[in-house]
Amino acid sequence: MVDDSGAMLRNVKGWLEDKYQVILANSGAMAIKYLALNRPDLVLLDYEMPICDGRQVLEMIRAETEFSDIPVIFLTGKNDRESVLKVTALNPEGYLLKSMEPKQIVNAIDKFFAKEKWTV
Repeated sequence: MVDDSGAMLRNVKGWLEDKYQVILANSGAMAIKYLALNRPDLVLLDYEMPICDGRQVLEMIRAETEFSDIPVIFLTGKNDRESVLKVTALNPEGYLLKSMEPKQIVNAIDKFFAKEKWTV
């Protein structure tokens, strides 16, 4: 989970930690450093972050051959058409809004992993 909001990181970790190992990064740079040494099954990525926003992080992930295929789902408050279109061109596996009920977010992640099991 990559987000500059400590509260959001704690919330998402709380929602998911019963089923999943959740690693937290509070910046795009920290996420890229983590990816250089580790291979997560999924990256949940915020759009609006200082210095390096989610779109830039996803561009860096897609540009590196060794982790270009790591799945990324945006979990963000940005839902304007322009922002969504900018990142959907980079083929994220999903785009979830922070305003969704926690149960909906968890269900979307569960569905992602259920689908992955059948396609791997």
